[in-house]
Amino acid sequence: MSAALPASGREWHLTARPHGWPKAEDFALREAEVAAPAEGRVLVRNLHFSVDPYMRGRMNDVKSYTPPFKLDHPMDGGAVGEVVASNAEGFEVGDHVLHGLGWREYASVPAQHAVKVDGSIAPLSAYLGVLGMTGLTAYAGLFDVASFKEGDAVFVSGAAGAVGSQVGQMAKIRGASRVIGSAGSDEKVKLLTEEYGFDAAFNYKNGPVAEQLREAAPDGIDVYFDNVGGEHLEAAISSFNVHGRATICGMIAQYNATEPTPAPRNLALVIGKRLRLQGMLVADHQDLQQQFVQEVAGWLNSGELKYRETVVEGIENGVDAFLGLLRGENTGKMIVSLG
Repeated sequence: MSAALPASGREWHLTARPHGWPKAEDFALREAEVAAPAEGRVLVRNLHFSVDPYMRGRMNDVKSYTPPFKLDHPMDGGAVGEVVASNAEGFEVGDHVLHGLGWREYASVPAQHAVKVDGSIAPLSAYLGVLGMTGLTAYAGLFDVASFKEGDAVFVSGAAGAVGSQVGQMAKIRGASRVIGSAGSDEKVKLLTEEYGFDAAFNYKNGPVAEQLREAAPDGIDVYFDNVGGEHLEAAISSFNVHGRATICGMIAQYNATEPTPAPRNLALVIGKRLRLQGMLVADHQDLQQQFVQEVAGWLNSGELKYRETVVEGIENGVDAFLGLLRGENTGKMIVSLG
């Protein structure tokens, strides 16, 4: 069944609904009892958990595609850990599993919501990023939603982030004619061109996005992968060739806005250019999971696909990691590691 279990573990609770930017005092790190797992469950000691931009939306009490976090309850999100006690067939102590109960040291996970992962194919933290939800978001959003085809010119916003950096590289591997990325610092721009193989990249803080994009993509773009919204989406619409496709994955530019943000002012171009702007949620694309892990693991092993993680050590720094992510302090996937 298990070795001796600790009496308690720590978990992060949301204690107030943030207005605008979240603050440290909107959260509390609390002790919770650790008990042997009930029938059909496994007890997991979390080794790494994920902090993601979508979590900001779950802090608001509004109806959305995922229910909001409850106040004074543990928050959740992607995590990978080691089974320390099992009361479920098919899981043994020592197995590594991916599950959805992050933000805590110990999680009691229903067996049907735990997926065994293999630490010999890639480091365990990779299952939260390049081989996890973020990687599948990039893969499905580019190949399925945006109908990418060889020869397309691709623009990615938030391109140094976990999703964006994968989108650009996947487009290159599959034969894009040109890949352009935008990021929020000169250091990230350098990373995009020197390490990730983007053909061009620019710092959106250095001038109007539309002008910088026109310069980087003089022949226009065919696919836009949108992680930012706002000014970036307006610029992409302006640079689109006829029959351009946009995957609308995130709008981080407005997640903390307290006033309505202006929509792109050039939406009328959608008509003449016959553009397709399509929203996406990764949950709709689980059918691609096996194909995705197989193909991407191959690209990782061959060195064609590179990834970065920003690792913050210690559960006590979980909220700092999340706030840092919203400020763009991460390069690649932001991970909280519990050791």
